[in-house]
Order: sequence, then C-alpha cells, then structure tokens
Amino acid sequence: MATTDVSGANGKISEQLDAVVIRFCGDSGDGMQLAGTQFTNVSAVFGNDVSTLPDFPAEIRAPAGTLGGVSGFQICFSSSDIYTPGDEVDTLVAMNPAALKTNLADLKRGGTLIVNKDAFEKSNLSKAGYESNPLDDEEALAAYQVQKVPMTSLTRDAVAELGLSPREAERCKNFFAMGLVYWLYQRDASPTEEWVKSKFAKKPELVEANLKALQAGYNFGITTEAMTVHYRVDPAELPPGKYRKVTGNEALAFGFVTAAKLADKKLFYGGYPITPASDILHELSKLKNFNVVTFQAEDEIAAITSVVGASYAGDLAITASSGPGIALKGEGMGLAAIMELPLVVVDVQRGGPSTGLPTKTEQSDLYMCMFGRNGDCPMPLVAPASPADCFHMAQEAMRIAVEFMTPVLLLSDGYIANGAEPWQIPEISSLKPIKVSHENRQKDGEQFMPYLRNEQKARPWVVPGTPGCEHRVGGLEKSDVTGNVDYSPENHQFMTTLRANKIAGIADHIPEQEVEGPESGDLLVISWGGTYGAVRTAVKQSIQEGLSVAHAHLRYLNPFPKNLGDVIKNYKKVLIPELNTGQLRMIIRGTFLADAVGLNKVQGKPFLISEVKQKIREVIEEK
Repeated sequence: MATTDVSGANGKISEQLDAVVIRFCGDSGDGMQLAGTQFTNVSAVFGNDVSTLPDFPAEIRAPAGTLGGVSGFQICFSSSDIYTPGDEVDTLVAMNPAALKTNLADLKRGGTLIVNKDAFEKSNLSKAGYESNPLDDEEALAAYQVQKVPMTSLTRDAVAELGLSPREAERCKNFFAMGLVYWLYQRDASPTEEWVKSKFAKKPELVEANLKALQAGYNFGITTEAMTVHYRVDPAELPPGKYRKVTGNEALAFGFVTAAKLADKKLFYGGYPITPASDILHELSKLKNFNVVTFQAEDEIAAITSVVGASYAGDLAITASSGPGIALKGEGMGLAAIMELPLVVVDVQRGGPSTGLPTKTEQSDLYMCMFGRNGDCPMPLVAPASPADCFHMAQEAMRIAVEFMTPVLLLSDGYIANGAEPWQIPEISSLKPIKVSHENRQKDGEQFMPYLRNEQKARPWVVPGTPGCEHRVGGLEKSDVTGNVDYSPENHQFMTTLRANKIAGIADHIPEQEVEGPESGDLLVISWGGTYGAVRTAVKQSIQEGLSVAHAHLRYLNPFPKNLGDVIKNYKKVLIPELNTGQLRMIIRGTFLADAVGLNKVQGKPFLISEVKQKIREVIEEK
C-alpha cells in the first residue's frame, strides 16, 4: 500500500494508507464481534468502503481460553472500492494466548500485533497449548511490530472509581482495545459513544464504564512511547447518494419487505431458528409496522408448510434455513411446486454435511437445491453476490415466484449473511415493480379453471373464498386447465414436462450474462455466490498483469442466462472457483459440454485473492 508521511501531533508520525485490514480476536466472551462491528460502523460513517468477515466459534460455548472458543472479526476499510475483507492482516488484536495461536499466521510481515499481555498467564497458556510464553520469544515475533499492552489492568484502573465488580470491570476491556485501535487509525469515536449511551441507557454505570475504557485506550495510544506512528485512510470516492452499513441477512429482510410493499401485499415469514439464517427472522420481526407477520415454528417442516399455507391464502410468503433445514423442507417445497404456489425459500449455506460447521461458510448445497426433491421437481435458483446485493436479489426471487407461480430458492451463505458493506439506499422510483393479480370473478359465466395458463405458463392465483373460484388443491397430480386429480400416464408426462418448461422459460425474463474483461480470450472464470469479491479482484489484478482472462459471475443458477453457452464458447478455458468440491463445475460441464477446471476449497473459509490469482495463472500457462 502506498504511504505518505506527514507530521503528527504529540511527537507522533501520521502515515497515509490506501487500505487496511484489522482483525480483533479473543475468547467468545471478550466482545470481539462488538469491537469489529463498532469499528466497521465508525469507518462506514467516515466514508470508507468496508468489507467484513465475522468468524464465530462453532461450539455454543467452548471453555474460556481454549482454541475452540476463539471468536474473530476481520474488517478491511479503504479509500477506494474493495470487494473482500482482505487476504493478509495489517493489525491483529489478540486478547489471549489462544487468539494469538490461531490467528498469528494471517498477520503479514511487518504488521502490527497488539496483545493483552495480562491474559498471558500460566492457565491460559496451558489451555492454548503453549509450554512457554510466546511473548518472550523475540525471534518468533521479530517479523512483527509487537505492542504488549496490559489491557485488563489498565481497564480496571480506568473504571476503578465506579464500584464495579472485578468481572464487570474486566468485561470493558474490549472497549479499551477499540479505543487504542481508534487512535491508531484516527477514527472518530462519536458513533460508538452514541451507541453505548443508547444500548445501556437503563444502566448508567455501564455507560460510564465503557466510555471510560474507550477513552483510556485512546489515551494510551497518545501517551505511550512504544507506538510512534498512527495511520489515516481517507474516505472512498463512492457514487453520490445515501449509504448505510448492511449485512447480508439484513439486506434480505429489507429486500423482502420492499418486495411486499411494491406488490401491496402482506409479507409472511415462517421459520425455525438455525445458524446462520436466524437473523433474517430477527430483522423481520422488527418490521411488523410494514405489514409483516413472523411465525417461529416448532420445526422446519412446520415452517415450510406454514409458508405454503400463507401463499395459498394470498400472501407473499418466505422461509429461511441452512443446509440441514433445507433437507427437511424438501417435501414441502415439492408440495408448493405441484400446487404451483409462489413462495421463496432462503438457504444460508454453511459447512456440512449434517451439523457440520454451523458457523463457517460453504457453498455445498447447490446439488441439493438444484435436485434435492423427489420426482422431477425443478425450481428457480438465484444467488446474491454480496451483502448489499441481497436487497436486489430478494426482490428478484419474489418477482420470479409471483410472475411464474412457483417456489424459488435463494442461495446465500454464511460469508454473505454475516459480512457487511456499504449499501446505497436506492430511490423508490428505481425499484422494479412486482405485479400481483388475483382471480376475483367468473369470466362470462364460464366455470373457473385453476390451471388455465397465461403466456408464461403461470396459473391463476386465487384467494380462498373468492366467489366462483372454488377449486381443488393438494399434492396429487392435477390435470391441466381443470385442476382435477388425474393419475393417467399421459397426463403425468404432460404436466411434468409443462412444469419443467415453465421454469426453463424464465430464462427469457432474466438479464443476459455480463462479462467483466475481454469478450474473448484464454480464460473465463465463472463464479457464484460469496466468491464474487475474491474472484473479481483476482481477475482484475490478473488483467493488469497482462493475462487474457475475464470474469462471469452468475446470479441466476436455474435457469442459467440464455446467452451463457455462447459466452463460454468465446474462451479457450473455463475455471470455476467454488467453496465445495465442484458442484457448479459438474452442472456447467453437463449443460454446456465445457471442459471446466475447478478451484475447490472446503475449509469453512472464503477464498483469498491470492489463491484465485495463482490458479488463474496456472490454468492459463498449462499446456
């Protein structure tokens, strides 16, 4: 990163940076998610572009101080456009030995290491698997700028006059760490101060304690002789408009509520809590004043069938889960498909199979979402590319569901769901309308035909109780037009083909595939879901290095954009990076007979830009 040195106050040097990657890490009770979130907020308010990667321990409550209990939050903030939370960490804040051991490898050479040296005592060292104190190993830490800060004791001193218990005082140390890093990167603490006053309004002693700890950390940066440099990252030149920080799950909730308002319909959400999808329910439950109804079901099957019922009743209906829950919802999705009712199922993917890695990201549900229902039961699949993109793709999923009278799957993942970035709040006039019409009368005295289709092969949507529109629904095969139960071989063949053709026809009503980079060349890199940022950046950097490579990111997975086959033919080779063992690659190969190469990672972590760049060069140079 380019830097420019300028004189600073208090004898300190201030350096200008283009972008910085910070990671807060500590025990799951140390408040690292809060520290990272607040740093993200102040950076977004300042005007930086931001991208985040929260990393939660998989255990519900691992023993304090152990490797399995480490919680982390990584943020990249920049003065220009960024698409990932960064590869290497510039500043690592480690609150205990376990956090140091599990995260030090990601700190770049010359990076700043800030440790809470008070936590490096015998018990914690033993829990982390250290035989001796790593802070005493000067050779091992020689590659870093090490700041050993007694955060626990300094925090206790800062709040000593407030009469808090030792445990309560110690819990403020994350604010001390925040204050120190705010000084290090010249952040304005005002948004955090306002948040503290609002969050703990009913407990004034905690307001004062946290603010004192925050100020103590900031003051330590000013007064310590060990830290002679602090840094500045200017605001990014983002397109003009009003922005707010948003996570993927928040953006999905906002997108679905917006879809319901555009359609002038009630929004019904039926779901069962599961990581990492639960925040969609949490967010929607806050928005009841927008004619939103939320229902926490007793299990996943009840959730999907409640949504089928809400759709039948004429509401816009959604549910969300992760891999294990989507497996349980399979029969209910099949029911919605044969009844041809509009609803959206969100799959926030995580590491599997079974419980797997409940707090880690993966893209391994594509096969299940594409094929995982009994019978020939195709469903449209869409996938947002980033947290902010969730707002648009939620509306697209609902538009497709209503327009084609079909259940739709939206594939997010843990990386998108929990990550955050600036979202430009759109003008209402720019939003695409969602038109809903219900059959409300008999036509010229004719009998109502519930499966009489329009030009898009969609059947009518009828609100129960509409006079003259009584009809039969259920999971048995129907006769086209009349909707009567019909088991005949010819009818089942006809209806199976008709439903498949209806889904395939959606390709005529979605955008054609766009390509970033040359229109033809040596290599096309195809990505989907949360791999977008790493792949886009890797391709952009590879083009700057003179390689003949382009990028096509898929938001529509079933059906594919109708020009995708022609796009693929324009390149000599195809590379598909995925956080699975090659699921999209298999589908692309089978659909377009393209000899695609895979870059596959199933470690519960997103791709690094460097990993994708290395594979791009390897594939292009391979004879």
